[in-house]
Amino acid sequence: MKANEIYGQPGYLLRRTHQLATSAFGQINADVDLTAVQFAALLHIRDTPGIDATRLAEAIRFDRTTIGHVIGRLEHKGLILRTEGSIDRRTKQLRITAKGSDLLAKVGPRVPDVNEIILAPLEPAQREEFLKLLGILERNASSQISQDNSSQPV
Repeated sequence: MKANEIYGQPGYLLRRTHQLATSAFGQINADVDLTAVQFAALLHIRDTPGIDATRLAEAIRFDRTTIGHVIGRLEHKGLILRTEGSIDRRTKQLRITAKGSDLLAKVGPRVPDVNEIILAPLEPAQREEFLKLLGILERNASSQISQDNSSQPV
C-alpha cells in the first residue's frame, strides 16, 4: 500500500469523519464546557439515575479508563454527583445535578445542527441509508473487536 492510498480506507474515513464531527460539536457548543463524549455520558446518567461507571461505559461503548476520566470531569464541573451504591457501597452511583440538566437543555437542541454539518451533502434517502449502513458496520465490528483499548498507545 502506498501512503496516499490510506485516504480511501474505511478506518481512515471513519476516524477523520469522527474527528470532524467532534470538532463541529465543539464549535457549535463553544460557549459551554462540554465535549461530545461528556454530552453522551450526561444523557445516559440523566436517563438512568443511579447508573454505575461500568454500565455507563457499556451504554456509550467507551472503555472503563476513559469513562472514569469523563465521570471525573463531569463531577468536577458540578454536572453529576457520585454516591455510594445502595446495595454495594464500593460501587458509585451517578446522578445528574440541576446544573447538568440545565446544560443538557441548552446543548440538546443544538445536536441536529452538528448532524447537519456532517450529513449536509446527502439527500434524505441517502442519509437514512448511510446511517443504516454505518449501524451495520458498528454492530459487526463491535461483535468482533475488543472494546477495551485502554492499554493501546495513542
